[in-house]
Amino acid sequence: MPDLFVAPQKSETNRRGSDHRYTTRQVAGLTGLPLRQIRHFVERGLIEPERGDRYEYRFGFQDLVLLRTARRLLDGDVKVRRTFSVLTKLCKQVTDERALSSLPIYADGDNVVLRGSQGIWDAQTGQGLLNFAGAEPADNVASLAQRSDRGEESFDELDSDDWYNLGLELEEVDHEKAPDAYLRAINLDPENADAHVNLGRLCQLRGDLKRAKQHYHRALETTPSHQLAHYNMGTVFDELDEIDLAVKFYRKALSVADAHYNLARIYEIRGDQLSSLRHLRQYRTLMDLD
Repeated sequence: MPDLFVAPQKSETNRRGSDHRYTTRQVAGLTGLPLRQIRHFVERGLIEPERGDRYEYRFGFQDLVLLRTARRLLDGDVKVRRTFSVLTKLCKQVTDERALSSLPIYADGDNVVLRGSQGIWDAQTGQGLLNFAGAEPADNVASLAQRSDRGEESFDELDSDDWYNLGLELEEVDHEKAPDAYLRAINLDPENADAHVNLGRLCQLRGDLKRAKQHYHRALETTPSHQLAHYNMGTVFDELDEIDLAVKFYRKALSVADAHYNLARIYEIRGDQLSSLRHLRQYRTLMDLD
């Protein structure tokens, strides 16, 4: 099956591909941290992002979790040095991003504390602390999903885009819950084209091509120029070996590099070498391979 692509976070505009890597500017937008602060944490070794083709930083989901936690602590008036020290220690103790994303960590003055079933303790020293009233903020993905399951909290304040972005992040930490988040996004706004695209992609990955086509069709009804909807619809027909229809949709998704790659493959099979080479060149241009 040809590669599928995920629609981006609502705050992103240039994310490409399906590897869930973020640029420095995208991370700044998602975490609220200034660019210089993100680079500071990289330079000090708190996170080690990958490098892109132009040697630019490319951050993964665990990097994003750490930086969101750092932002929450800094907002709670924890000093930068203490924030760095505590998170460095936690990273050595917790290597699983799913566990890291659900850590009940929050600021208490200039202290950083963790809450567990046995009470609360200082995250840096391990010293137990007196319990007190008040709930920790729950802005991480795992705890939000758990609260949603139990129905203990009201989520009326979340709009369609909030549920859509939650669906994206749940794909990383709890894949089975992601479709429910996308469905909530669609129920709140039936014209949320990106939610239809991503839900369609998940249906397609499960082999439910009929439902996948329905969601891609709804996305295109709402946004006729939606490039990923056209591209993913093309992959459905490609998978069904309905090549003429696949070509029709790929040709409407020419800003997606892999649309050109798939067209090049199809034209090569058909013996149209000129068209194949033209699309292969365009693919290489979009992928910055030349």
